[in-house]
Amino acid sequence: MDLKGKPMTTITTLPSLPESTDTVLQARFTAARPAVAERLAAGKALRQQLARRQHGVFALPATRQDPVAILEAQASSRLPELVPIRYARMLTSPFAFLRGAAAVMAHDLSTTATTGLMVQACGDMHVANFGVFASAERNLVFGINDFDETQPGPWEWDLKRLAASAVVASRFFGADRVLCEEAARACVQAYRKRMRQYASMGHLALWYTRIDEPALLDALPPEVRQRARKITSKARQRTHLQVLDKLTDLVDAEQRIVEARPLIVHETHTVAGRTMTEALELFLQDYLSTLPPDRRQLLVRYQILDVARKVVGVGSVGTRCWVIFMLGVDNNDPLFLQVKEAQESVLAPYVGPSAYANHGHRVVVGQRLIQGAPDIFLGWAEQDGRHYYVRQLRDMKGGLEFDPGKVRVANFPSYCMLCGWALALAHAKSGDAALIAGYVGTSAALDESIARFALAYADQTERDYEALTRAARHGRIQVAGEE
Repeated sequence: MDLKGKPMTTITTLPSLPESTDTVLQARFTAARPAVAERLAAGKALRQQLARRQHGVFALPATRQDPVAILEAQASSRLPELVPIRYARMLTSPFAFLRGAAAVMAHDLSTTATTGLMVQACGDMHVANFGVFASAERNLVFGINDFDETQPGPWEWDLKRLAASAVVASRFFGADRVLCEEAARACVQAYRKRMRQYASMGHLALWYTRIDEPALLDALPPEVRQRARKITSKARQRTHLQVLDKLTDLVDAEQRIVEARPLIVHETHTVAGRTMTEALELFLQDYLSTLPPDRRQLLVRYQILDVARKVVGVGSVGTRCWVIFMLGVDNNDPLFLQVKEAQESVLAPYVGPSAYANHGHRVVVGQRLIQGAPDIFLGWAEQDGRHYYVRQLRDMKGGLEFDPGKVRVANFPSYCMLCGWALALAHAKSGDAALIAGYVGTSAALDESIARFALAYADQTERDYEALTRAARHGRIQVAGEE
């Protein structure tokens, strides 16, 4: 887009894989490919259309939509009894507000200028949306861990939201302006430098690249490594057996999920005239068809013992989310699947509708494309017109605890560096790394520019947070506790 939000000329090397004829596919495979140097030069040339300093501009249009109205519109498709909990979680801090307000920021980002270079965007990029998780080989990998809003979009939107979240989080931790700027610059600098590295890699080498535990620890300064080791050690303990201890107990001599209303609830009503068990069986049949045969063979060896609805996250609160408790050989072989509703991406109003009829399918395709090691049980299904995706509830997953009392503020920019690195890897896998690298360059020009944007948007986030606070105080929205 240009500075008025109009589309710019986009340089295209390889279009998205067409869902069409063999002839078209053959033409794609035989088409000449511009060399890396040519694409780097083409990316650099884009600066003539959109200077990097312009990414520091933040000016809301006079017609900006009321942020509370955007959240209210989202709430209309969610479980009404849970929406007050969503507002309560968002009102705990401006950082919590930012986490839950992806739709608000997507609206604001749509008015900003972009180069026109597209990637598989996360859509809800923020510093709490990263962590370590287990690969299929049981190795720990660092990367993006939430993909509910993923859809093709401008690379700038993810990077700007990430940098803004770094500032908002730093303020939440009590950092001064200097440290806030440093955190934002760390995101962009890491993104820029890693993108340059990925631009010259072979396609297969890039596809296999992951930020594994040794690489993660090696990139951190010595004073931060010890804390990182504690996080990875804790992640290794977060297995299905730990979930078994935490979420279940013996009920009438049988292991069952323990209720903790309103956050964990057993549903007893019928679904479209079917019992919950019947509805679940139909759902799983649909879901199993989206898994490779070997994963289906593995999953069907497990027996379903219990199902409960569970509230998760901040922005996701109010969407339907279920936990399925399954057991294999014995009590030491539990499996917990999370069935999470997928609604339209917050990016869709600005980039167009998804290519996939099922939004769960959209999430799964996006995750498989940009995450280093997707869950082996990742799949999707539909029930009564609602779309869902399925993954393991917990599988050696862990991350930074966003508690001001547990974060050493001076070390936070190092964490932001990791986030920028992981975002660059995701965008390089799904977009044209050389074009983006050519544009972002090797100087700190983009770092400084997006840091200015991040500081300005952090101020806007605080104003929007106050608007939600006023809406609660005046009774426009209902806020409920979780006890």
